[in-house]
Amino acid sequence: MKGKTKLRDLSNDELGERARELGEEVFNLRFQVSMAMAKNPARIGQARRELARVRTIMRARTLGLRRG
Repeated sequence: MKGKTKLRDLSNDELGERARELGEEVFNLRFQVSMAMAKNPARIGQARRELARVRTIMRARTLGLRRG
């Protein structure tokens, strides 16, 4: 997982791509967990949290908020 400061250094396009990748990963992990095929079921929580971080950074940039 990338640190929060590293996520903040990414461009808007890179954040959008990262959000798309994480969304796909969460979807795939949920499918694997439901089929009892997941190797690491705890990863779904990690991926969801990282996706939330990316979306939060994107929303803050949209609103023009700066971290103080």
